[in-house]
Amino acid sequence: MPKHQESNTDSRFRRLTECLAEWQALWRPLPFMHRQLPWRERYPDLAECLLGLSEYEVERLQADPWRNSPLGHWLPIQELAELVDLPLLEGDGPTLPDAWGRHVGGRKWRQIEAFTRHLRLTPGVSVVEWCAGKGHLSRALARRHGIEATGLEWQPSLCEEGRRMAAAQGVALQMQEQDVLAPDAARWLGPRTHVAALHACGDLHLRLLELAAAKGSAITLAPCCYQRTRDATYRPLSQRGASLSAGHALSFSRDDLALAVQETVTAPSGVRRSRERANAWRLGFDALQRQLRGVDAYLPVPSLAYGRLPESFEAFCRWAAARKAMPLSADVAWERYEQEGWRRQAEVTRLELVRHSFRRPLEVWLALDRQCRMEEAGFRTELGVFCAPELTPRNLLLNAYKE
Repeated sequence: MPKHQESNTDSRFRRLTECLAEWQALWRPLPFMHRQLPWRERYPDLAECLLGLSEYEVERLQADPWRNSPLGHWLPIQELAELVDLPLLEGDGPTLPDAWGRHVGGRKWRQIEAFTRHLRLTPGVSVVEWCAGKGHLSRALARRHGIEATGLEWQPSLCEEGRRMAAAQGVALQMQEQDVLAPDAARWLGPRTHVAALHACGDLHLRLLELAAAKGSAITLAPCCYQRTRDATYRPLSQRGASLSAGHALSFSRDDLALAVQETVTAPSGVRRSRERANAWRLGFDALQRQLRGVDAYLPVPSLAYGRLPESFEAFCRWAAARKAMPLSADVAWERYEQEGWRRQAEVTRLELVRHSFRRPLEVWLALDRQCRMEEAGFRTELGVFCAPELTPRNLLLNAYKE
């Protein structure tokens, strides 16, 4: 390709880089950590607009940040919407029988059903599921294509459960105990291997990409949890990504990468309410600890599973203070600090909408980096959407086949 011509992928990758770099002063700061965001003084009208949004408008923009967004007065909303508009990939074959999804959660099974329709297997290839868990995906692939499949999973208990399910269903599935980050994981890949990975996290799918590029294995990958990586700062996988990042002084920390997967539209309402309560209590404790320490700075505390959240705000604060060896006075106005937490929760939710406008752009940027890595290794690729976001927000899929 002549140097003056630019492919659609290159153009999208370049422009996303430019937008993320240009607007990083707005999407990087975490409203949860700042009582006064660094950008509010420069964009007071934007902050005022956000803080004046109704609950309905907040929920609408969380679900769809592009349609009729008032943020378009300050941010390049329309261009971002176009840059993240990837094609809906065409799937092959009929839907899978519901009976095959027995013992699989309904939403998870529908994700598997949608994902399996995008594996185009060539005759004679061996199918491997990367990070298989109980082998739900590989069982579906084995039954759909009438072949034997292999599931790689490091936890023996999950392998054993996968073997039990496969035997009960009469499926030709070999569950293999394998740490995919270990050096010997490469033995499962080769030019006649097609590897499937549905929502493999961070370093787990990065390892797959590197091994597939080296071994010539075809892959069908839906990446997830980009922030689950040993590197504190993201290292672009492709030469194109590295060049663009360096040219625009753009880099991503783990906190930045977490932004790409913060969308929670599929979470049940009970889970969302628990998350909101936990966040409000954390913000209430934050106000309390700033007062007690005399330090106007956010103090992180360990995470708690929502099912283990204490029954009251006071109990939560006592738990958090104990983790930070922080003495509490006997006259804490618990109700006042809890109310402050809920007030800040409403404020943070609205200010977060700025970051949410760059959530999908960052995710698409990371996916393009993975696509370019495989293209630079001589693979033919396609990147697109394999299902509706209501089924899973992590609906990007990369297919890569060796030329």
